[in-house]
Amino acid sequence: MKAVTWQGKRDVRVETVPDPAIQEPTDAVIRVTSTGLCGSDLHLYEVLTPFMTPGDIIGHEAMGIVEEVGPGVPDLKAGDRVVVPFQIACGGCWMCLNALPTQCETTQVHGEGMGAALFGYTRLYGAVPGGQAEYLRIPQAQFGPIQVPEGPPDDRFVYLSDVLPTAWQAVSYADIPEGGSVAVLGLGPIGDMACRVAQVRGAGRVFGVDLVGDRLRRARARGVETYDLRSFDSEKELVAAIRDETDGRGPDAVIDAVGTEAHGSAAARLVQNASALLPRKIGGPLAERFSIDRLAALHTAIELVRRGGTLSLVGVYGGMADPLPMLTMFDKQLQIRMGQANVRRWSDDIMPYLTDEDPLGVDDFATHRLPLSQAPKAYEMFQQKRDGAVKILMTP
Repeated sequence: MKAVTWQGKRDVRVETVPDPAIQEPTDAVIRVTSTGLCGSDLHLYEVLTPFMTPGDIIGHEAMGIVEEVGPGVPDLKAGDRVVVPFQIACGGCWMCLNALPTQCETTQVHGEGMGAALFGYTRLYGAVPGGQAEYLRIPQAQFGPIQVPEGPPDDRFVYLSDVLPTAWQAVSYADIPEGGSVAVLGLGPIGDMACRVAQVRGAGRVFGVDLVGDRLRRARARGVETYDLRSFDSEKELVAAIRDETDGRGPDAVIDAVGTEAHGSAAARLVQNASALLPRKIGGPLAERFSIDRLAALHTAIELVRRGGTLSLVGVYGGMADPLPMLTMFDKQLQIRMGQANVRRWSDDIMPYLTDEDPLGVDDFATHRLPLSQAPKAYEMFQQKRDGAVKILMTP
C-alpha cells in the first residue's frame, strides 16, 4: 500500500509499504477513505525529530471502511463505516472506565513513561503506524472505532478522530460560565473549532487571536471577535485591548490552542533546532531531559485571563524544563486543565451536532482536499501557512 512516511526534519514521502494485517484478536483493518493533516503533525515535521525513525508511518486522523476484524471484536463487521480516534484504548481498564482513555492502562507506553499509545506519533507514544495511508490496522478495535452512518460525506464525521473532541474538551475544561467570555489563542483547526464549540455551548463572547489573516477572516465570519497579533506592539497591548472589552478584568477563560509552536523565545527555538539536528541517540535524551518550549502563548494566556479564571491548554507542549510564572499563577488563583483529548469520552455528546443543519460548520471546515500522493506538498503548505491552509484532508 501507499503511506506517508517520515524521513527526517521537514521530509515526508509517500512510499510503498507492506499492507497491515490482523495481529491480535482485538485488531481490525480498515480501508482509509479520508485522513487529516493535523497541527500536531507539524511537531513531527519540526521539533520532535529525535523521537522519530525514518520510515515511520504518520497521521492520526482517519476514517474508512472496515475490511477485516479479529475474533475479539464483536461489534464490527466488514463494510462498517468508522472513524478512528487518535489514541488507542481498551475501554475496560480503570482509566477508560473513568473517562480517561488517553491514560489507558492497557496501552500506556510504560517504557517511555507516557500515556496511551497514539497512531502515527513517535516512539514516545508507541510508534504505532498511522492513518495517512491506504489501509490502517486498529488495535483495541473492540472499543476505539466510532461507527457512523452511511450517506453524508466523510467531512461530516472525520473530525471525530481528533479536531472535534479536542476542541470540545478544550471548551469543557475552560469551564466558561453561561453567557461568559473566552479568548482562544491560535485559530488553526483546533482553535477555530473551539470557537465554534464555545458559541454553540452558550459562551456570550468569544475572542480569537492569531497573526494569519486568512484564519482571522475565517473566524470573524462566524461571529468571533478577532484580534490580529501583528497590530499590537507588545503582549501587554493585546491584553489591555481584550480587558477593555471585559470590564477591565479579562475573559473568564482562555484556551491556548497554540502550544510550543508559538512565536518568540529564541533560546527555546535554538534548543529545539539543536536537538532535532543531532543524531537520535544524542538528540533524544537531550530533548527528554533539557528541552524547553516556546511559551509565548502560555504566558499571554496567564496574563490575559481574569483573576479566578480558567486556563485550558490544548496546544501541545513537550518541554521538561519550562520556566513558569508561578507567583502570578498562584496570586491570580488560576485553574489550569490540559491534556490530550479523551475522544470516546466526548463522541456521544458531539454526535447530535453532526446533523444536516451543521451548526459547527464541519461540511466546509476543510480548506484543502488533496490526494495522498501530494502529502509532501500538503505538509509544506500547512507548515508555511500558505494559500489559506487551515485544514487539509487527504484521500488515498
